[in-house]
Amino acid sequence: GVMVHDLEANNFQVTDNGIAQKISHFDLGGDPLSLVILVETSSRIEPLMPEMRKTGILFTQTVMGPTGEAGVVGFNDSVDKLQDFTSHADTIESTIANLSPGTSGSKLYDAMAVGVEMLSSRPQATRENPGRRRVLMILSEAVDEGSEKTLGEVLRQAELANVTIYGVGLSTTRAELHAKPKAPVRPNLPVGTLPPPPGVPDTPTLEDNRYAGVDLLSAAIWAVEHIHDQVKGNSLEVAAAATGGASLSTFKDRSIEKAIDEIGGELHSQYTLSYTPTDADATGYHEIKVSVTRSNAKNLKIRARPGYYLAPPEG
Repeated sequence: GVMVHDLEANNFQVTDNGIAQKISHFDLGGDPLSLVILVETSSRIEPLMPEMRKTGILFTQTVMGPTGEAGVVGFNDSVDKLQDFTSHADTIESTIANLSPGTSGSKLYDAMAVGVEMLSSRPQATRENPGRRRVLMILSEAVDEGSEKTLGEVLRQAELANVTIYGVGLSTTRAELHAKPKAPVRPNLPVGTLPPPPGVPDTPTLEDNRYAGVDLLSAAIWAVEHIHDQVKGNSLEVAAAATGGASLSTFKDRSIEKAIDEIGGELHSQYTLSYTPTDADATGYHEIKVSVTRSNAKNLKIRARPGYYLAPPEG
């Protein structure tokens, strides 16, 4: 339940498609971040806007850190770059503080594609220099409506660009509870139902049980390998599983601020391990496995990027 900060490089073993790899770079929480904050601005989550507007200082102090940079993208029926990359905390805080609701749509995947493209322009890692850690942080419902991109397409690009995705799941139920009182319309959906159509509030039972028993990692790998098919399930959970990030729900006791704080704490407590694959020319999906070798290893829970996709040469 807490971070472990006393591991050394020789405590880790990394395999790529089952082949042991030599770690070329090792760091604990120190590599600078390039962060894109992706914020849903649809009218459906308008009641949550006051809470979201207060989170700017958390992004700058807890997530970006003193050496980080960030950009901000808002999306509803359109995708808008609200702020390009800057290391000025007050600029990011002002952008977040002035978020305003738009239309009722949610082009989540198109917005994710814009975020990944922005991050792809940041300094890339080399053998000598780890570059900047690329992080896409999404504040959104796990619902897409009207995107031209598919989740699989976006995740493949994220893996190619070494982007880690974190999700802060906004709840339409919570938005309903914050909204001005009105006669609720709550469909009697069974446990395990996928996200309802945009604008239909979730029920607490659904929030708790919708994704129980889902193999997120298998879903993530399937999405990357079948990029044109639709992914059924929580897109934020699948995206986080595919890239080694995490997705935190804000429905129950966890507020939006608490979720951002948790993610920021994790980002600055992470071990960064780099290697050059011994079979770097093998196309297709490469599975990465990370293990720890020390006496209490069985008590440790490891979350790492599960793999990456290498596309075959064009033509």
